[in-house]
Amino acid sequence: AADTPLSRRLACGDVEGQLEALFRRVRAIQGKSGHFDMLLCVGNFFGATSEAEWAEYRTGAKKAPIPTYVLGANDQKTVSYFPDVSGCELAENITYLGRRGLYSGASGLQIAYLSGTESQDEPAPDYSFSARDVSELKTSLLSNPDFKGVDILLTSPWPRDVGTFANSAGEIDTKKCGSKLVSDLAASLKPRYHFAALEKAYYERLPYRNHTVLQETPQHVSRFIALADVGNTSKKKYLYAFSITPMSLMDPAELVKQPQDVTENPYQKSRKEAQKTKARLCAEEEPACQFFFDLNKHQGKKRPSDGKETGNSQPKQAKKPPQPTGPCWFCLASPDVEKHLVVSIGTHCYLALAKGGLLPDHVLILPIGHYQSVVDLSSEVVEEVTKYKSALKEFFRSKGKRYVLFERNYRSQHLQLQVIPVPLDHCTPEDIKESFIAQAQEQQIELVEIPEHSDITQVVQPGTPYFYVELDTGEKLFHRIRGRFPLHFGRAVLASPALLALPQQADWRRCAAGRAAEEEAAQARAFRRDFQPFDFSLRD
Repeated sequence: AADTPLSRRLACGDVEGQLEALFRRVRAIQGKSGHFDMLLCVGNFFGATSEAEWAEYRTGAKKAPIPTYVLGANDQKTVSYFPDVSGCELAENITYLGRRGLYSGASGLQIAYLSGTESQDEPAPDYSFSARDVSELKTSLLSNPDFKGVDILLTSPWPRDVGTFANSAGEIDTKKCGSKLVSDLAASLKPRYHFAALEKAYYERLPYRNHTVLQETPQHVSRFIALADVGNTSKKKYLYAFSITPMSLMDPAELVKQPQDVTENPYQKSRKEAQKTKARLCAEEEPACQFFFDLNKHQGKKRPSDGKETGNSQPKQAKKPPQPTGPCWFCLASPDVEKHLVVSIGTHCYLALAKGGLLPDHVLILPIGHYQSVVDLSSEVVEEVTKYKSALKEFFRSKGKRYVLFERNYRSQHLQLQVIPVPLDHCTPEDIKESFIAQAQEQQIELVEIPEHSDITQVVQPGTPYFYVELDTGEKLFHRIRGRFPLHFGRAVLASPALLALPQQADWRRCAAGRAAEEEAAQARAFRRDFQPFDFSLRD
């Protein structure tokens, strides 16, 4: 009965030796809500004032009201409470899981655990874990070819960067708090629930996915919950109740269902960096492992030097964007750019009116350097594109409009993000999405919706042709181009009767060629004047 297929569990943050307060609360919860099968404690189970209370439980004078499983010490002061590093019963109904490992219940529920705080030392102190500990725990589980993840992961420290793509963690800075090794462990073990403590804060992160959308088979989501300390005066949540069926007993389709608020995996960046580092180290070690060929002796046709062979120790310069192979109308330094259309210039991007735009305030966001698509952009350019989108959203909303942005990475040389405003009272975001999807179906174009917290760079590789739509609500549509694609598809949808009801080849500049530049310049000046208060690049 202690480990049924659908079991009810409690998780708890730092107890700090306040056993009476904890178990009194557990009894109250069970009296009100019924029986729970297990209590899982993360963080500091013991504290500076533990001895008196603990003696009563250790001698059997008192008993925990529920099977309780705890992690090990996080500092030298409490190491003595854990006599066996491999795990042991500390008192009746209170079990120390051990330094690291996997607890498997009778029902098949799998609980991975890692005791202590991160250490750079090898071997790590008794109250810490090292990179080797994490690696050995991962290897023991990932060596099973059928491994899909664990049901629960217990660690004391938070994983570093857990707040990426997610709701705010309040005063806790998730970029500085916690352990990178725990992040790596969570990314590899894919727990359905991950509990941690030590920060004296409660934080229930939005669930995150464990697969790349449109590139990998859907997998279950993970939920990270950080719990506060028992009896804290701020009344922050330190007990968390949940029901769980072991992954091994669930219907596969039910297991991989994605909730509406699911986000991208917060550890993707760190995992990619780790993979790159590993690949680089392997490459550096490879010559020493060659029996038959000395790869340091260049024979035949040489590869271009990167400065390493010549002993060049100068710092590596930031990677420059690729140069155009011919004239480019959109590189800002090019003489072909029609500079009278430019509205705003930032550090890495600029804003310009569209030549032959659908509307007078149809604008383009363009990189100053030569990039072909959004997925080719460097991080600093992406950051500035995001700032321009935010400024345009604010600007157009002040005019009673919402924008639709689209990109066609097909038969185009330089990235152009087309931004077209639509009156708020004219159509809803759902109307816009339905119009794009309906016209796509008519032309046998597969237009799919990208989940809200996803990014275009996570669903398509550089060099792949695609069409992309983004609303100022954050909703996104995507089509991977595999053959021919109508060049004016985005314009045609927005000019249709369902949206703006404009002519298919709408052009607001119906003027003689001799007066075109003057009218364009006047439109740009007017836009620049109105947009200036919203333009981040003009602020101090």
